[in-house]
Parts: sequence; C-alpha cells; structure tokens
Amino acid sequence: MYRRLLIPVSEPAEVEPLIRFGAALLDTDGEIRVLHVIPTTTLPEVTRQWRASVNLVIPAHEAGAALDVRVDPEVRASVDVAGEIIESAQTHSIDAILMTLAGDRRSRNPFLGHTSTSVLHHAPCDVLVVNRLALIEEKVQRLLIPTFSAAPPQKALRIAEELSVRNRGAPIILLGIGARGDELGPGSSGRSPRGIPVQVHKTFLSRALLGRRRRLPEIILHQAALERYGLLLLGEEHLNSEAPLLTRRFLEELFRGAPCPVIAVRG
Repeated sequence: MYRRLLIPVSEPAEVEPLIRFGAALLDTDGEIRVLHVIPTTTLPEVTRQWRASVNLVIPAHEAGAALDVRVDPEVRASVDVAGEIIESAQTHSIDAILMTLAGDRRSRNPFLGHTSTSVLHHAPCDVLVVNRLALIEEKVQRLLIPTFSAAPPQKALRIAEELSVRNRGAPIILLGIGARGDELGPGSSGRSPRGIPVQVHKTFLSRALLGRRRRLPEIILHQAALERYGLLLLGEEHLNSEAPLLTRRFLEELFRGAPCPVIAVRG
C-alpha cells in the first residue's frame, strides 16, 4: 500500500512494534525510515542523548532484518520535533507517517506544542496514529469503520482492506452514525473491491447529541461495543463544515477510553 513509510520514535520499546505494524502496510519493495529527534540543541545533552540513541538504532536494524524489510534509522537534534518529522517526510518523498500519540503533556493547551497535532495538520502525506493495543494485537477478528457521512472515508477503507487480507479475510463493518433524517448511504452488505466481506450497520441519534464534539469518542466506542469491538479505524471527516474530526483532543479522549486497537488516518 505504501512505498516509503516514516516512523518517528522516542523510546526503544516502541521501535520493534511500530516497524512490525508498518511492515504490514508496505508494498513488496517498500522501505521504512525510522526517525529519532533529540529535542534539544544544548551540546552536552545532545552528546549524551546521541550516544544513547544506539538503543533505538540497533533494534531498528534488528527488526528490519527479522521482517526482511529495508529499515534506515536516522537521528537528528532539534527543538522543533514536528518540524524535523515533516522535513524528513518531504526530503525522502515519504508516502505515510506512522506514529503513536505523543507530545508535551505539561502543556495546559492540548493543541499547543504537541508533535502529533502539528504533524496531523501539516504533514505532506498520509498520517497514521495508532494506540498501544493496535501495536500488540496479533489477530484481528473484525475491522470497524465509523462514519458520519453517506460514504466511508476511503483511506480508512483501503487500510482496512489491506489489514483484512493479511488477517485471512476479517470482515469490515461500516458503522454509519447520523442524525435522524440524514442519509447514510446504502444499508446493504456486500464485498469490497478486493472481495472482503463488508457489512453496513446504521445508527441514528439526535442532532443535539451529535453536535457535542466531546461526546463523539464516547458515541463511537458505544457503537463499537455493540459489535463486540475489533480493530477501530477512523478516517478524515468534517462534521457539519466544522473543524476536522481528527484533532489531538479527540484522539486523546478516544485512545484513553478504547479497550480495543485504534488507528486514525488522515490523508
């Protein structure tokens, strides 16, 4: 699906799981670039962290060798972590960035100074944000795609198809969520272009409830619970011409409450 994938990492424990997950989305001749940004330019601290970065570089090479995937680690130093990620994506013609939700939790403003927010808003390519459960889940029983419009987010559907193929045809379930009186598209089940079983389930709620953006993570997780959960994929959507659905605040609330794997894709 992707020819070049960029994976920003900040700690050794996330290197192998992210590479393993990313390898499932690569084309047969695809490659992964692992980027670690040292968030300082103070010389003594840069030197210390640069030496410690071997604990990120070595696992990256080992994971790539084990999966037979080309992996190129890179270490940079900058106070602008998001800027370095975006620059690397532009320089190396990256097709997608795969990352976990990370940022400066000391900030009182959830939209200020967060790496994930800047990358989501400004990256020149697809951005996939995954929670920890998505990285450790070995088998997917079903793939759930919530949608608030007549058609599901196409990028999320493509990723769901790719993951389904690699999980022996796990079914895709479209969770249409709309206000009473809205049109959510056809309700019949069928198959995707790649022959994956697709089921369509619709739920209609009050406009007042859907208008409360803070309630959307709760609504999505409630619909997922009715399906006994699965791997939850969220695509890029706009609600009533308002701000995009995939903001850091929304993802934080969703990831915090989700007892299942979650992937959010903007692109």
